[in-house]
Amino acid sequence: MLKSVKAGLFVLLAMGIQPVFAEEAAPAEAAPVVNGPEKIVQNVCAACHGADGNSVITTNPKLAGQHPEYLLKQLSDFKSGARANAVMAGMAGALSQEDMEGLAKYFSSQSIKLAKAKSNGKGSLGEKIYRGGIAATQVPACAACHGVTGAGLPKQFPHLAGQHADYTLQQLRTFRTGERANAPMMMTIAGKMSDAEMQAVADYIQGLR
Repeated sequence: MLKSVKAGLFVLLAMGIQPVFAEEAAPAEAAPVVNGPEKIVQNVCAACHGADGNSVITTNPKLAGQHPEYLLKQLSDFKSGARANAVMAGMAGALSQEDMEGLAKYFSSQSIKLAKAKSNGKGSLGEKIYRGGIAATQVPACAACHGVTGAGLPKQFPHLAGQHADYTLQQLRTFRTGERANAPMMMTIAGKMSDAEMQAVADYIQGLR
């Protein structure tokens, strides 16, 4: 068999025909392995919060750019039950301390996509509440803790600028009812606010930058 192959090649070469040999298939490139917080984000978090922490569902919070200390506290509170939420309790319950720290660091490193207020811009009720509070009911200015630009303070107060108005309104209401009880100061403040005031300031926060 080998002799016949060699003979065939000799004939082809003698006729000036260059034999063509099949090329070996290049090995397929292996898909990059994703581990650590990125894997958890892909498999668990992205469906509700987006892979980059910018949720498109307005009742789910944007996590991108949030202070890692705040994110870690919230995950810990969901895990312990200090912050009540059936969905998040199940998610956080499966996470280790290392997982939570990694996720907090991951989302804090992402860039938040800013938005616009629907109607509460400059001179609006939302701006007045955020910057000056409500004197009649002794509601302090949101800016006193969260900053004029909504940047917040690491370890103490969350970044608010650009957050979905629907989510912020939802949280203010749960603070008022006591359903969310992991921030006593916010429970007291929200307890003094009407729905209209909450809606106005939530809308203003959405457009804050």
